[in-house]
This record gives sequence, C-alpha cells and structure tokens, in this order.
Amino acid sequence: MSSLPRPPARRVVRDAALVAVAVVALALPLYVGGFWLQLGSFAFAAAVGAIGLAILFGRVGQLSLAHAFFLAVGAYGYIWLASPSGDDSWGLGLPSLLALALAAVLASLAGWAFSPIAARLRGLYLGVASLALVFLGQHILFTAEPLTGGYNGRPVPTLAVGGVQLSGSQPELVAFNVLIGRDERLWYLTLAVLVVAAVFAVAVLRGRVGRAFVAIRDAEVPAATLGVNLGRYRAMAFALSSGYAGLAGALLALLFQRVVPDYWGLLLSLQYLAMVVIGGSASIGGAILGATFVSSLPILLQRYGDAIPGVSTALGSGLGPAVVAQFCYGALIIAVLVAEPRGLVALLGRIRRRRPGTPGADRRAEPEPALSMRSQQ
Repeated sequence: MSSLPRPPARRVVRDAALVAVAVVALALPLYVGGFWLQLGSFAFAAAVGAIGLAILFGRVGQLSLAHAFFLAVGAYGYIWLASPSGDDSWGLGLPSLLALALAAVLASLAGWAFSPIAARLRGLYLGVASLALVFLGQHILFTAEPLTGGYNGRPVPTLAVGGVQLSGSQPELVAFNVLIGRDERLWYLTLAVLVVAAVFAVAVLRGRVGRAFVAIRDAEVPAATLGVNLGRYRAMAFALSSGYAGLAGALLALLFQRVVPDYWGLLLSLQYLAMVVIGGSASIGGAILGATFVSSLPILLQRYGDAIPGVSTALGSGLGPAVVAQFCYGALIIAVLVAEPRGLVALLGRIRRRRPGTPGADRRAEPEPALSMRSQQ
C-alpha cells in the first residue's frame, strides 16, 4: 500500500517560518513603542511602492526615474478624492476607503498615459524621458494651489471604515489591555496592504503575464517572434507599477498627515531605485528587504545618530543623518553589485545553499527561464 507523499522538509520549514513571522507581526504592536511602530509602518508603505518598481525594472527591464511622480499622484489623489471642497481647495468628499482605492487607479491611469513613450524607449533612454514627469510634477505641485495647497501642502483626511478610524485613534479600541491607538492601527493597515500587494504581485508574475514580462526583458526579438505584444505588455507593466506607487503614496500621506511638494522629488525616485537594486530587482522579497533598509536607515540615524562618531542630529554640526544614509546607500549598492548583482536576497540564498547539510548545497542557482515555448497572447 503506497502512502501519501510527504512534503519536502524545505517547504515545511518555509511554512513554519511564515506562520511565525505572521504571529510576530500581529503581536508586535502590543509590546513595542510608538517609534518602532512608525518605523515599521513607513517600511511597509515604502515596500508597496518598491514592489511596483521591481516589477517594471526587474521583470521587464524598463528603467523609470518617475516613481516619485506616481507616488505624488497617489498621495494628492487621495487628498483630493477624500477631502470636502472648500473656498480655496478642491475636493470630492468621497468615502475615504473608496478614495484610497481610486488614488491607486488614478496613478495607474497616469502610468498608462505615459505608456506610449515607455513602449518605444528602453533602458537609459526611458530613464531620461521619465525625468520629465518628475520636473512636471514638481511644477504642478507648487503652482496648482487649489489642488495641492502649494508650498504649504494640504492636510490628509483620516481613513475610516464604518466610523472606525484606521489612520486615527477614534473610537478607543482595547485588545489584551493595550490601547490600539493611531500607531498600532497604521501598523496593521500598512501591513495588510503590503501583504495583499505582495500576494497579488506574485500571482501576476507566476502567470502568463509574468512570463511575458521576463521574455521581453531577456529575449525581446524571440518573444516578439513567438507572439508577445511588446507594446501592450510594456504598457501593462508601467500601469501596474504606477498603481503600486500610487497606493504607496496614499499610505505615506496617511502616515505624514500633511503632504508638501518638496518630498516628491528626484531624490525620492533615486531612493526607490536603490531599494530594488539593494534588495534584488527581480524579487518581490528583495524589494521588501531593500525598502525596509532604505526607509528605516534615516529614521534610525535621526534617533541614534548622536551615538555614532561624526554623526550629529543637530543642525550645523557634523554630518546629518540624511547625508550619512546616502553614503550608506551608495556603499551598499556598490558592494551588492560587486558581490551579487541580483541583490541581497540572492546573496543570502547563495550563502544558505553553501551551508553543510543544506539540500541542494552543491548546486548553483539556476537562472530564471527567459521564454516559455508557448505563445504569450
């Protein structure tokens, strides 16, 4: 009598690790302070945007420096959709949860509008062309005061569902004798959005669309010969990436509570590019890892920088946390590209496979297949 096949040990370990991570993530807000909850919320929100750029850059090979523009579209789109109209500001006054979803759709439509250019350009040429969106966005943010509030920015409406604020503290909620305030609610909100965004991205990349993306990146001419519509799939990738950026921008707006134009500039686009390069441009897990590092480092340096020689959080003395963080980004990018161009996730996987007793330790990582032999219609 044959017995049912036993699941591989690696799968059991992976599933157990996922369960442990989920339990820790759900229980952590009950035991840590507000600083660490805010740190995690910013990392989760940044990871959503990094996933979008990982799809576009890592899976399709399209370099975009306009990610900050689509983040701004999501942030200000949410404010415009959720805020009531006033004497000196525009707003539609929609339910906040609907406004959050529509903000991502609005950013996706903006990406789709740019897709004809994205479909015709590649690599550095697309990166240079996308810079125009950042400069255009900055001009609009500073001058369209009824929409953006100009230099002073606009306050961000609270996200609420059925009278319960998800980005506020009303009404009071208590769990295990712990008050679930604004920091705790934002932790759970951003974590839930990140999980849904990551699961959806994995489902897309494992399907026909994902195989077409990889085919375009690795073998464009053979892909076109086998029936892959290059323009359509590039436009689809750009719209999908922009939608992720818009959703991340709306989450960041909820965390900031007030948004100003200065934040949504070229430096922000470069930070997101650093996220996917450091973590792994073709990996969803790598994008999350890179986003956690890049978004958390300046905040940690701001809090603990005085304990590091040469770093000071006071103005006009020593190196500021933002400058030190940029040095760290640059150094880590160079180190990662030299040691493992596929990012920290691939480097950690290579180290794990080299450990004695690890299944498959003597095998090298197989590259991802470039093209399925079936036509990607």
